[in-house]
Amino acid sequence: MSRHIKFIISSIVTLSWVTILFSCQDNSRDVNQFNRLTDAPQSRAYDVNLFYTDSGKVKVNLRSPEVLDYTHQDFPYREFPNTVDVDFYSEDSAKSSIFAKYAILYEETGLIDMQDSVSITTDDGVVLTAEQLYWDQDESWIYTDQHYKLKLSNGTVNNGNGFDANQEFTIFNSRANIGKQTIDNLDQ
Repeated sequence: MSRHIKFIISSIVTLSWVTILFSCQDNSRDVNQFNRLTDAPQSRAYDVNLFYTDSGKVKVNLRSPEVLDYTHQDFPYREFPNTVDVDFYSEDSAKSSIFAKYAILYEETGLIDMQDSVSITTDDGVVLTAEQLYWDQDESWIYTDQHYKLKLSNGTVNNGNGFDANQEFTIFNSRANIGKQTIDNLDQ
């Protein structure tokens, strides 16, 4: 009888382990889908001071008090909810800067949407301010349909609604504007 009880207990323990083993499933796909459905960022970074270098030279310095990473979403992006300040350095170490109180970088398209007190200052003294600007990194193009103000180093001022330009501002297409133009009178 004792042998028969040991066999029954052993069978119950074995059956329990087999049941537990086969009841577990790989649900990582479900977990990943759940993570995509949540509105929470997958990570947060605080007091970011990021340097991008090439051949030992600093090319870009990005600073932000907070970066939220939503790259786990179907349309991945990174959000800068509390300002972003970026300095760009040319080959001769000349610095141009961009500041915005809010920005969002769309990973798949390379488009950056900058909002609230946006300003761009180039190394040659051009200052552009707007409430919203889009920067297409892939095309090296900046544009907005909002009001903007452009001030050149020679005193030229341009106030307008909507423009598109290359990121060097050598091409600048304004949709509607008024301003004060300074023209050098060169004797030929």
